[in-house]
Formats: sequence, C-alpha cells, structure tokens
Amino acid sequence: MRGQSSVAGWIGAVVVVLGVVIAGVYLARRAGQAGGPPAQAPAASSSVASGVSSPTIQHPITQAAVEPARVSTVALPTLADSDASVAAALAALVKDSDLPSLLVRQQVIARIVATIDALPRRGLANFMSPLLAPRGALVVDQAGDTTVIGAQNGARYAPYMRMLDAADPPALVAWYVHAYPLFQQAYQELGYPKGYFNDRLIVVIDNLLAAPESDRSSALILSKGYYVYADPALESLSAGQKLLLRAGPANEARIKAKLRAIRGALTGQALPRVPAAASSAD
Repeated sequence: MRGQSSVAGWIGAVVVVLGVVIAGVYLARRAGQAGGPPAQAPAASSSVASGVSSPTIQHPITQAAVEPARVSTVALPTLADSDASVAAALAALVKDSDLPSLLVRQQVIARIVATIDALPRRGLANFMSPLLAPRGALVVDQAGDTTVIGAQNGARYAPYMRMLDAADPPALVAWYVHAYPLFQQAYQELGYPKGYFNDRLIVVIDNLLAAPESDRSSALILSKGYYVYADPALESLSAGQKLLLRAGPANEARIKAKLRAIRGALTGQALPRVPAAASSAD
C-alpha cells in the first residue's frame, strides 16, 4: 500500500465504465497497487485459452434500462480511433470535475476493460489504469504498536470521488450501452474471444458489493516494502475489495451506492436497499 494507490484507477473505471469507478468509475500506474507488490497482467482464463465454449450470456446488454430520450444515434468510431470521442463523452458525463486532467488518453476503452476484468483477482497490473494516480503516499497512523490506515487517507481520493458523485447512473449506462460494441471488442482482444463483457462487469460489481465494511483499525504490516493487511482473511480479498477498504468508510459507502444504481440500470432489476446502519459511514 506504499506510494500511489490503485483505488483511483478503480473509481475511474466505474465512472468511465464502466470500467467505478468506475464509480466507481474504476483502468499505467507507477507505484504498485496499494496492497502488495506490482502484479503481472492478468492472463486469459484457462477455458478461453483451451478453446472451451463460453457460458450462455447471463446479462445481455439489451436488457439495460435506458430511457428512449437518452439513446444516441451517433455512429461509433472504430476502437482504434475512439480515444478522442470517448474522452469527450466522459468529460460530458462528469462535468465540472477533474476528469480531463486525470484521464490517460491512450487506449481508454482497453484500459477500462482490462482493469475491470482484473478487479476480482488478487492483483492488478500497474500499467492498466485509465486515470493518473492520486498524489502523495498512503497515509498511515499508529495505534499503539499497530500501524493502521490513516483517518486522512480518504482525502487523497477527493478528486475521484467528485467524479463519482457527478456521474448520473442513467446517463452513464445509456452511454455505455451505446458504446458497448467497443467494450465488447476490447474484451475479446484482451484474450476472451468468446467472452461477454457485460456479464464480466456484473460479476465484478457483485464482487465489489460483497466487500466487507471498511475498518481503519485493521492492522498493517510491511512485506517487501509494501503495506499489507496483517489479517490473512483481509489480505486474501480480491484486489477490488481491498481497494474499497482502503478508500475509507465514507468513500466505500458512496461507491457501493453508485454501484447498486448502475447495476440496477444495467440489469433492469434494482437491488434491495441496504439498511441505513450498514451503509452509513463512521
């Protein structure tokens, strides 16, 4: 957890999707992910590599709840030529935010797709993020002899959280549905020729929503120069779940609320409301 954190990249993935994001706006990060040494790029699944047929599509993009007035008829560019138009669309979706100065403008869709695909795994490759990393190093506090994530660490993600808050789920999903052929192509080119990206996205959102509540009292230890969780159960969580924990309780609650709204729009099925006690921040 030393140096730059991958939380911002995840939030960016969700926001640009989505990829949180993002939210949370989730997708080259200089400093390893915030939970361990830099990871290698994820390889395609063994079923894809061996040519086994992919499962039946569970969440066809056609089931997304999109208001007719939001449906775009503008022709899509090719994936190779999409960076400028995608950057412009994202900037319009999160107006008055820091996105223009934080977005990595090369291979935007591919970066979003690669990071989203990696979130349920144990590690994220450093080069994937579609957003620049937050400034400064991880903030830690000492609670007696125990090192914990600092109470002020969440402030490092303020620009990314403003992007998350500015993103309107119906508008975001409408754009994603319109641009979906580009996401699907990027996913297939990532190494899943028979895969369906929207199914993977729902799996990722569900994995993030299943993350435990953030608890700043969890002890950290140094391992090979990086802070990791002392509790093996926490350290064994997926990369995306650990990123949520490091964002802090308040940010985690906001990110999960946005993810629920996005998932509901993508599937046409709203998730049950989370009790206030479970969703509130400390």
